[in-house]
Amino acid sequence: MRRRDVLALLSGAVAGFPLPTLAQQQLPVIGILSSRSRATDPLLLAVIRQGLNDTGFVEGRNVAIEYRWAEGKYDRLAALASDLVRRKVAVIVTIGGDVSALAAKAATATLPVVFTVATDPVRSGLVSSLHRPGGNLTGSSGFQAEMEPKRLELLRELRPDATTIGVLVNPNVAYIDNQINDIRSAAAGIGREIAILNASTIAEINAAFTTLRQMRADVLSVAIDPFFFDRATQIVVACGAACGACPLLPP
Repeated sequence: MRRRDVLALLSGAVAGFPLPTLAQQQLPVIGILSSRSRATDPLLLAVIRQGLNDTGFVEGRNVAIEYRWAEGKYDRLAALASDLVRRKVAVIVTIGGDVSALAAKAATATLPVVFTVATDPVRSGLVSSLHRPGGNLTGSSGFQAEMEPKRLELLRELRPDATTIGVLVNPNVAYIDNQINDIRSAAAGIGREIAILNASTIAEINAAFTTLRQMRADVLSVAIDPFFFDRATQIVVACGAACGACPLLPP
């Protein structure tokens, strides 16, 4: 996702806000909903604040921001999104993948929602089309999740002798069936076997690497998922302990 994309989207979302005067007691409120933790997204938060500054809004001076962090626990997102709706925020900005955006979509059909995702927003059900999103959602996608076939091709180039590829996925995402189907099709296309390793918690990541070590997988690909971004250090350390010098493609 490019910095200017975030700035343009957020600037457009807040352009209609009246600039509060000192006599006004209530500031317009922006809700930020993330599936990840605050520590994961400092750069993106800085970009959001810059986008606000560029349109004349400064956090704490003439606009307020309510932050909601799921800390990788996707089952918390629905309640967090509903809480922002009850707070009557002017706009909801979702970060941390389409799981956050889908939670916001389910919570409101009227409040504007600006999302940043790595998947195809049409395929995941966020918008009707790329040219005419419809509804109350708009945003930007890097389409990284559509690159799974290319990622497997890179692993084959790194280890042409590899026969089995381990793939770490989060089973608790709405697009998991499409993601696994894409991965299986890509693996078949390059003539390789894959082993799907499910993980949606810290303990399950550790368990997945135990399985990876037992099956003696040659390489590992970590599927695109916000939770895995939050656990990047754990995954890299666990990969080194489980398979030594085997190639790893992180999310």
